[in-house]
Amino acid sequence: MTNAATLEATSSLEKRLRATDIKPQIASRVELSKEQLLSGEYAADLRELLERRGVLVFKEVNFTDAEQVAFTKTIGEFLPEMEGQEVYNITLDPKLNAKSDYLKGSLYWHADGTMNKVPIGSAILTSHVLPTWGGNTEFCNTYAAYELLSEADKNLVEGLKAMHSAWTSLFYYDPEPSYEKLMDMIRIGEVELPLVWKHRTGRKSLVLGCTTHHVIGMDATESAKLLVRLRDWATQPDFVYSHEWSVGDAVMWDNTGTMHRAMPYDPNCGRLLHRTKTAGEEPIQ
Repeated sequence: MTNAATLEATSSLEKRLRATDIKPQIASRVELSKEQLLSGEYAADLRELLERRGVLVFKEVNFTDAEQVAFTKTIGEFLPEMEGQEVYNITLDPKLNAKSDYLKGSLYWHADGTMNKVPIGSAILTSHVLPTWGGNTEFCNTYAAYELLSEADKNLVEGLKAMHSAWTSLFYYDPEPSYEKLMDMIRIGEVELPLVWKHRTGRKSLVLGCTTHHVIGMDATESAKLLVRLRDWATQPDFVYSHEWSVGDAVMWDNTGTMHRAMPYDPNCGRLLHRTKTAGEEPIQ
C-alpha cells in the first residue's frame, strides 16, 4: 500500500471510530460510546487502529470490571492472570496485590510478558484511584522507533540477540537485593530475544526494556552503549505518549509494538488501576 493509500485508509478508519491522533507517531483518542465499544461492532477496526497507532485512549468511559472484561474479549482471546483472576490490580498497596513489590519494576520501560513463549497481545488499564502526585503512564512506539532508525543502525541491529530476564529488572529498583530475593527472580528464567521483532505482518519493532541484560556475543561495554542508545532513541519525545489519568479513563495498548512505564508517584497514595489483557498471537522472532 502506498503512503497516500495508507493515509486515506487511516483517515477512513479514524472517521468510523471517531478517533483523533494525539501525537503524530503514537496514540489516538477514540470517542465511541461505552455501548458502541461493548457491542463488538467496531472490534476489528479498533484492532487495526491499535496496530497502527500503538495506544488508544477512551476518556472517562467508566468501565465496570465486568464491562472491561467483556470489552477485552471483543479485542482478542482473553488471557486471565496466572492465578486465574480476570482483572489484575496495578497498585503498590500489598492489601490489594500480594505481589505489589514486583510492580516496582513497572517504573522502568518494559513490555509485558517478555519472558513468555508468546508475549501478551494487547492490554487495557482503567483508572480507579488517582495518585496524589505523578503517576502518569508513558508509552513509546517501538514500531516507529525501528522504522525511523538510520539505515546504518538497521544494519547494525539486524540479527543481533539479547538476553532478557526478570532478575535484570530487579536491579533497577533494588540495587542491593538479598540473595533470597535474587534467587526468587532468577528462578523465573531467562531467554534470548532478537533486538528486532520481525512480525508476521511484515513490520518490524525494537525489543528493548528493563529486562534486557546484554547483547549476545558483544563486549560488555559495547553492549551497554548500544542498548542505552537504542532505548534513548525509542523513548525520545516524538515516540512517547504520557497519559495523565482521570478516574474512569481506559487506555489500551499494543504490547507487541510498544513499551510502557509508570512515572514516579507516592507509593503510599493508593493509586489503583485495573488491567485486563489478550493473548499474544506470535512469538518474538
